[in-house]
Amino acid sequence: MFFPKMKLLASDLACVRGGRQVFRNLGFAVGAGEALVVTGPNGVGKSSLLRLIAGLVRSTEGRLALEGGDSELTIGEQAHYLGHQDALKPSLSVGENLAFWADFLGGSAAKVANGLAAVGLDGLSRLPAAYLSAGQRRRLSLARLIAAPRPIWLLDEPTSALDAAGQDLFAGLAREHLARGGIVIAATHAPLGIEARELRMGDAA
Repeated sequence: MFFPKMKLLASDLACVRGGRQVFRNLGFAVGAGEALVVTGPNGVGKSSLLRLIAGLVRSTEGRLALEGGDSELTIGEQAHYLGHQDALKPSLSVGENLAFWADFLGGSAAKVANGLAAVGLDGLSRLPAAYLSAGQRRRLSLARLIAAPRPIWLLDEPTSALDAAGQDLFAGLAREHLARGGIVIAATHAPLGIEARELRMGDAA
């Protein structure tokens, strides 16, 4: 799937959580086929920024806009947000977990098998998710990106718990997404193996 040419623009964003100013005066622009890596020490608002873009947290100031997107959908509805938690139901099988997310996120049942194959879990489709290792759980979360394609990926420490092979797999998926005109914004402390601009947080709070 190729995505329409779009650009995500942020200007003078500010975020307050629990009565504390997390960040302010934050701006960036990231276009189709581009990746933005958000870095900085713990507590500067990297995760809050991703959640704000996803529509899970409100900005107290500033403007966030998506040029070239679907005007009938919010930015969050055109984005995947993957947080620290893998959001899996242990009693469901690997395939059932992904089928739930594909349906919830507007994907298709036909893409579930593609998603599992893309992350190397196609042989474990019937295994209860409770038996997965931490790295396999992370792979299953990443499979959502394939099972329900969306143009914007908002990823919080996407390679957490992944071994070297899993990190290479993620990098390959991200490069394919960018080649199709997608956008990747990732908060991370580790290299992701993709070409990206850096947004360093810590001076905007």
